[in-house]
Amino acid sequence: MTPTIIVVEDELLIAKDISMVLEKEGYKVIMNITSVEQAIEAIEIYNPNLVLLDINLKHDKDGIHLGEYLRKTHTIPFVYITSSSDNVTLDRIKDTNPDGIIIKPFKSSDIRTTVSVVLHNFKNKQKELNKDEEAEYVPFVLKEVVNYINENIEHKIDVKILSSMTKYNHLHFIRIFNKYLGTTPYQYILKKKIQKAKELIVDDVYSLVDISVDLGFLSYSNFSKIFKRETNYTPDQYRKIFSKKFRIT
Repeated sequence: MTPTIIVVEDELLIAKDISMVLEKEGYKVIMNITSVEQAIEAIEIYNPNLVLLDINLKHDKDGIHLGEYLRKTHTIPFVYITSSSDNVTLDRIKDTNPDGIIIKPFKSSDIRTTVSVVLHNFKNKQKELNKDEEAEYVPFVLKEVVNYINENIEHKIDVKILSSMTKYNHLHFIRIFNKYLGTTPYQYILKKKIQKAKELIVDDVYSLVDISVDLGFLSYSNFSKIFKRETNYTPDQYRKIFSKKFRIT
């Protein structure tokens, strides 16, 4: 499968340069993303293999805020792109434990090499992860976690709460979950929410906006894009087709 890379960069020319380099290497690139909010939405929709993010975004939140989000909620590797090298910025960068840093001005070879190495290392880490895990404990504790998700799918579910149900720290829990269930906790919750949304849409009782709010999506637009990706229908299309199919007349 072709790796998908999201480029978070608010300088269009730089974003295009990065995109051209990556596309020549055969990667699928998602660009025109200039803020943390847009990046989070794109990550939810595309579930990328790597995120390249500029630190100095011209918004309230910078790239390091996005790095903090990724480290807390996903196992997706990310690489900072920056021209900043002051001690304060470096300390903030270290706190998020990125998978790499590319310093501006950069060469095409910097992009190619860093991306290739980061993706290779991440793939190998996933293979080697937790070879010594207890064979009985992991399935048992994950069953408890999955039951909790299913019972609370109509509420906001914090991945940190899920990790606290185990003996693992937050990041290790995400890796364990991904290893055994083939997806991150965040993506698993998202798919379950879409399943619940389908039920609520077919019931034809609640408005589509209310459904998106109740299930904890960032916005109706965000909900609609994810729903269409998962079902090939917009919420409105799904209601028009399937509410008639299942309604008793």
